Amino acid sequence: MRLLVAEDERDLNRLLQKVLTKAGYTVDGCYDGEEAQLCLLGAEYDALVLDVMMPKKDGYTLVRELRAQGVDTPVLFLTARDSVADRVTGLDLGADDYLVKPFDFDELLARIRAITRKHVGQRTNTLTVADLTLDTARHQAARGGEEIPLLPKEFAILEYLMRHPGTVLSREQIEDRIWNYEYAGSSNNVDGYMSRLRKKIDGGREDKLLHTVRGMGWTIRPPAPGKEGAP
Repeated sequence: MRLLVAEDERDLNRLLQKVLTKAGYTVDGCYDGEEAQLCLLGAEYDALVLDVMMPKKDGYTLVRELRAQGVDTPVLFLTARDSVADRVTGLDLGADDYLVKPFDFDELLARIRAITRKHVGQRTNTLTVADLTLDTARHQAARGGEEIPLLPKEFAILEYLMRHPGTVLSREQIEDRIWNYEYAGSSNNVDGYMSRLRKKIDGGREDKLLHTVRGMGWTIRPPAPGKEGAP
């Protein structure tokens, strides 16, 4: 999942990016509201972590404008202002949650998982396609009860696919969602990761879940009823 962190305290911003990246997220960081707005024009995010009192354009104004444009990306506000009135203002403007500084990073991660689950109508941290499960909190994958070790990028790609079962995702969509603005590699990396994922998920198994759609991309879907074992 790709997140945008907009926080003008640079040390905190860098720490947030480090913690979120370690937790498996793809993260872009910026330091004011106008820069955040530019990032939003160039990428699609699963959630926004916004400081309220940013320079140039504050978090309240940014969220008000996004909601007026019909953008429903989940928003978590960070702020040192802990009054009830401030929290009510942020939530009424369209934010999904509010976290007062200083905060515990485990709580931050839990709240991000909660607002992203709510956005897609999911009630738990576990994604399931057929006998494949993905625990996004523990970062564990298993098929048929057998744990599958995954590299961080492999996990991120599989999570993206499992959040959109049956949808064909292109190389460009996967690259945009899994790598941040600092990435300067080749899109062939996606092909390499997909090849390794198919071996780990489907290798030696009769029922295939990961499928290549020639000229379009990849999708994950359960075997069709009555067609178990079909390629």
